[in-house]
Amino acid sequence: MPPEDEVTSATAFGPAAAGEHGPAAFTTTHWSVVLEAQGESLAAQEALETLCRAYWRPIYGFVRRRCARAEDAEDLTQGFFALILERKDLNSVRKEKGRLRSYLLTSVKNFLADQSRHALAVKRGKGQRLIPLDDIREREGIDVERSDRLTADQIYERRWAFTVLEQVMARLRDEYRSAGNVRFFDQMKKMLMDEPGRPSQAQVANEFDMTENAVKQAFYRFRQRYQTLLREEIAHTVAMPSDIEDELRHLIAVVRA
Repeated sequence: MPPEDEVTSATAFGPAAAGEHGPAAFTTTHWSVVLEAQGESLAAQEALETLCRAYWRPIYGFVRRRCARAEDAEDLTQGFFALILERKDLNSVRKEKGRLRSYLLTSVKNFLADQSRHALAVKRGKGQRLIPLDDIREREGIDVERSDRLTADQIYERRWAFTVLEQVMARLRDEYRSAGNVRFFDQMKKMLMDEPGRPSQAQVANEFDMTENAVKQAFYRFRQRYQTLLREEIAHTVAMPSDIEDELRHLIAVVRA
């Protein structure tokens, strides 16, 4: 996965992403499925597993900030998600306004404060493969260096925001790959970033034998699709459509901080 500062920039959101569109279409999403089916629903279990696999990095970052040893943080994170997947603590989610981000942060704080669960997590975490440990180890050096000046809560919030953005960019890339346009996606993504060295519309037009106006229109559609997918991804982590805009504003604030 790309480093945090390569995932997106503040300019990627723009006025439209801050609420210019009407309410995002809110179908049955991952987190709402989990909350609506408190029993042994297969759909709810699958949705919960999907969320755990997608959003382990913020939890690991929080736990790692609290642990002296990376191995302990790995075991605790695995153990935490093992217990979450048993759905022992979902009743408390209403206190967190039905938002997955708030629920997981509160849950992991309670989890680490409970010494009996702490010991259980180390025991149960070993051998679990709920999260990709190889990816943790690959990113560890970079992440620890960046996180030195941040609190555990700040690390969690920042990684949460960038995990959402990574998920969005991965979905958008898959769409372009399905159409056989990965190389064009790569250039559109670079144009989205507010960084020195990004290609100009003229450069992209020359590379793909297009007019500059065609590139301008293609980039407009790229950005609009990015914003749509961002809302959809956020919708996966809240229980009510009325929460989407608040979560989006929170994400933007964290990214720009």
